[in-house]
Amino acid sequence: MDKRINIYEAKTHLSEVIKQVQETGEPYTICKNNKPVVDIVVHQKAEKKKKLPDPLPEYDGKGGYLCDPLESTEDLWPEEYR
Repeated sequence: MDKRINIYEAKTHLSEVIKQVQETGEPYTICKNNKPVVDIVVHQKAEKKKKLPDPLPEYDGKGGYLCDPLESTEDLWPEEYR
C-alpha cells in the first residue's frame, strides 16, 4: 500500500522519507491538495539498449552477373509460364 504525505511534510522530512523508501522498498506518494503529484520509489537501473546491427556494406559496382543480361532467359522458365 502506498504511503501518502503532503508536500509540506515531504519537504520537512525528505531525508527520512527517502531512508524509509530505500530500506523498505515501499513507495511514497506526495500529494498536493490531497491529489497525488509524485511518487518516490527505489531507483532501478534501466536495461541496456540493444545495439543496432551493423549497416550493410556499400555496393562497389564490381559484382558480376550470374548470366549475360543480353541472352534470352526464356528456357529457364517452366513451360506453363512461357
